[in-house]
Amino acid sequence: MQELETRPANPELKELVVEASRALARLDATRLEELALSCQVLTRSRDPENPRECELLARQAREAETDMAVFTRVLDATRANLNVMKRLRELRMGLLEYTERQARGGERAEAGNGDH
Repeated sequence: MQELETRPANPELKELVVEASRALARLDATRLEELALSCQVLTRSRDPENPRECELLARQAREAETDMAVFTRVLDATRANLNVMKRLRELRMGLLEYTERQARGGERAEAGNGDH
């Protein structure tokens, strides 16, 4: 929490995205929650009728575009890893069975006996 106190009150969007990618890569749930709150504050504090604020946010979004793309890839990889972990857990619990074809990647396993 002390880290929040030393950060600027209105960090750049790019900084938030980069830090979110790092926190996700470290699986730092606490920091991700803090960053989500920062994004909510950023979103709520903006006045859409103020052209200067809109211009500032548009500039920040352009500057953060590459970092947002990286963050998207990190999210996708994390989601894929989570899906693998869930399927392994289901397999261990006997909720999934794989046929020989499914084990080779031919089709998705189904809950139950794997006949589909």
